[in-house]
Amino acid sequence: MVRLATVPPGRGLLVIQPLRRKHCAACRRGPMPLLVLEEGVPRCLDCADLGHLVFLPRGDTALTRRSREESTLSAVVVRYNRRKSRYERQGVLVEEEALARAEERCLADAEARRRRRARDARRRAVEDTRFAEAFAARILRLFPGCPAERARAIAVHASVRGSGRVGRSAVGRALTEGAVVSAVTASVRHLDTPYDRLLMSGVPRHEARRRISAAVETVLRGWRAAGIDVG
Repeated sequence: MVRLATVPPGRGLLVIQPLRRKHCAACRRGPMPLLVLEEGVPRCLDCADLGHLVFLPRGDTALTRRSREESTLSAVVVRYNRRKSRYERQGVLVEEEALARAEERCLADAEARRRRRARDARRRAVEDTRFAEAFAARILRLFPGCPAERARAIAVHASVRGSGRVGRSAVGRALTEGAVVSAVTASVRHLDTPYDRLLMSGVPRHEARRRISAAVETVLRGWRAAGIDVG
């Protein structure tokens, strides 16, 4: 049953998706998936001169807006929700040519966004490369005995965008000594000591760190001492 008292006035033409299929009062065809009420009487889209329009379901806000902009004639499609006791928007009816033009505009926008994302990605890549180089240079100033390749690897690992590692923190971005030392220490811990094997064997993290702390300090002292002039 169509609830005339609760049909929303809306703006422009309104088409109803009935809960129960009804027949057109004019041509008697039916049941109708969509109908228009004229003075309380249901009519099919053809009899309401809307039969040439195509249905665009809700969901894509930009496409819906542009389709209505492009379409000389359009209508809002609603359906009654018994649980909520109200009509809810299901989509719109627009001219087929208007929908095609709107789709072209949306595709053009999507391509523009793709190009912008590509430009942004290239810019971020350049920024990340420069920062990793600066981070590696700072490592070598603090630890001149650290192999250059190792310094670059530590810098890249520590400064991966979105990783949450020390290189992405505020102090890391500022290349503070504490942040750089932290990144180098972490690398030594994992690559130059049995720390990972201890964790895998069930040793608690704090105990594992205690066991390998002397080995870590030995490596760090060696890398620092390489820059000291003993002549």
